[in-house]
Amino acid sequence: MPKSRIRKKKDGSAAKPEKQQTAKLDMTSGRNWVAPLMLVLFGVGLAWIVVFYITEGSLPVSALGNWNIVVGFGFIAGGFVVSTQWK
Repeated sequence: MPKSRIRKKKDGSAAKPEKQQTAKLDMTSGRNWVAPLMLVLFGVGLAWIVVFYITEGSLPVSALGNWNIVVGFGFIAGGFVVSTQWK
């Protein structure tokens, strides 16, 4: 079997590479509206469901009946959809 070559160790006399300049990244996305809207949608959805249960179905919209729960979860789902836009 052939022998592998022995690598020579580098001596310290070689010039050190220059430092690379780091590029500054712009982390502002201009989407300052996303987090507040997401929290508002979560809050409205939660409040809708809580009010529906506390008032035993007479509020927020009595004509919807148990569909008020679906409306509340719709607001919460909207909050999750908006949260995908957050950077």
